[in-house]
Order: sequence, then structure tokens, then C-alpha cells
Amino acid sequence: MHKIPVTVITGFLGAGKTTLVRHLLQNNQGRRIAVLVNEFGDVGIDGELLRSCQVCDEDDNPQNNIVELTNGCLCCTVQEEFYPTMQELLKRRDKIDSILVETSGLALPKPLVQAFRWHEIRNSATVDGVVTIVDTSALAAGTLVGDLDAIEAQRQADPNLDHETPIEELFEDQLACADLVLMTKTDLVAEPTLTKVKNWLQKEVPAGVKIVTCKNGTIDPNILLGFNAAVEDNLDRRRSHHDNEEEHDHDEEINSVELVVDRSFDPQALTKKLKQLVEQQEIYRIKGFVNVPNKPMRMVLQGVGNRFDSFYDRFWSAEEIRQTRLVFIGRELDRTGVEEAILT
Repeated sequence: MHKIPVTVITGFLGAGKTTLVRHLLQNNQGRRIAVLVNEFGDVGIDGELLRSCQVCDEDDNPQNNIVELTNGCLCCTVQEEFYPTMQELLKRRDKIDSILVETSGLALPKPLVQAFRWHEIRNSATVDGVVTIVDTSALAAGTLVGDLDAIEAQRQADPNLDHETPIEELFEDQLACADLVLMTKTDLVAEPTLTKVKNWLQKEVPAGVKIVTCKNGTIDPNILLGFNAAVEDNLDRRRSHHDNEEEHDHDEEINSVELVVDRSFDPQALTKKLKQLVEQQEIYRIKGFVNVPNKPMRMVLQGVGNRFDSFYDRFWSAEEIRQTRLVFIGRELDRTGVEEAILT
């Protein structure tokens, strides 16, 4: 089968990434598009906004098409979150025409693209192109972002951010990795100023990269999709302030184990078993749904290290099987050991 094309949407907080993605979903021209949203802080805002597009089939669960990565900046957590998420998406490749990755405003683009060099991803997916969104009104005002306080709050809200890239360097990296630059909020500046900003940007981007104006995220999908750039294969030509730094250590021994059983569990007893399992195996994340006895609602369980949270999200429907489904993500996980720890 052909490789699934992946479009990376990057740009600072407030530049208009989510608005652009939402418009693309609403005008997908029949394409089946899966979306990965990378966000932190106020979890769920972007994801809920995108779900409201109602582009999924009536019999399809939008949760399967829109995936929120809530563990911080993509370039710092590709191993723990992006890698297993892509593996799950690629299992559904027969139902997906393309994938969009909306990065957080502080994500460095190149480390994310480098993840597509991993063997299990590169055989099935390719980075079709990188689209960088810039706030025209902010540039016209002499700043790179419209709200510097919001950017700083975003930095502070992300406990996993392991780089302190200056805003100027991050902006230059986003431009240098782009196949297309979109100027948003152009209606907020006068025409002479718009021309001045566009001419300045043209000097900052690599030769051949086009700069297109965009209002309210409205743009022909054919402009955003179909670059056929195979970005992961020509990263050396996309300069970065971090090129001389040691690459993130992406362990190829990361794997996931899914446990699906037609039985119920007492939450406290299950959590105790999971904490013991975490001590025995190198587990990064545990998440899934639990069938709790004598409870009409499904319980959502999430674990990071030995910290576990749970809540009830909805009632079990009459036609569905009340199953417990848990996914374990870690290094060299032993399926037999996981099953024995939970089921005995």
C-alpha cells in the first residue's frame, strides 16, 4: 500500500492553526483525514473544537479520527506519545487518506519530522509537507506573536518542555522547515503594510517556498495538501538552530500492549495491581476504559508512572459489550507478564 501523506501545521499560539485545520476538515472534498492535536494546559479545547466539525461518518466515532497528545511539546515527547499514537493510526490506514498534525506553538518542527525516519513509521507514512502559519498583524506591529504573555504561560504550563529556545530562534526554525507559509489575520493590516511584511518574510524563507495570504483559515485544500515533499528525506537542506545538538534519543524498543477482557474490576484493587506492575516493568503510560461492577457508567483510567487518575465519562449502551480495555506503553513490555499481573 502507498504511504499515508502527513501534513504538519506549525506556528505560534494564536496564529490560527486550529481555525485552519477546522476549515480544512469542513471542506475536505471527500478526503478521510485523521487529526493529531498537540496541546497542554487547558486540555481538550482544541480537540473539542475540531470534533464540532462533524466530518466523521455517522457510524464512526470522532474520537478515532482526532487524537489529542496532552503530554507536552511534540518534539520532546515523540517517543512516549507520538510513536505509539502513529502506530495505532497506521493500523487503520485503509480508512485514512491523510493525516494532519497540529503542533503546539512551541514545538520545534525538525525533531517531529525526524520521527518519520523510524523504520515502523517510514514504511507506512511520509511527511507530505510542513505548513507554517504566521500572524501578520503581530509582525506588522514589530513582534512575532500577538500575545507574548500567553506564550510565556504556555511555556510554564508544559512540564515536559526540555528546551528553552528563544522565540526568535523558534520562529526562524519554523520558517526554515516550511514548504508553505500562510499569512493569517491579513484583514487587520492595511495593504501597504501587508506587502511590506510579505516582502520581509520572503527574505527569511528558503528559496522556492511560497507565501500565501489567508483570512479566517479559508484556503483551498489543494494548496495545503499534495506537496509530495517527503520532508524526512531532505531535512539536511532545512537549517535549524539546533542542528549541532544531539538528537533526541528515540528508543526503537518502545512498544505497546493492549489488554481487552470481558470482565469487571474494582477500581482500587485494579490500581493496586497496576502500581505493582509499573514497578516490575518499564511502563510510561497506561490508559483505557474499565468495566466497574454495579456501575452503569464506563470508567476512564489514565496512569503516568505510579500516578493514576480516573473518572466516569458516559453510560454503557445497551448494545455494547462491557469490556475492560487498557493500553500499556513502555519499553520491551512483556505481554504475558502484563496479563498475569492484571488477571490473576
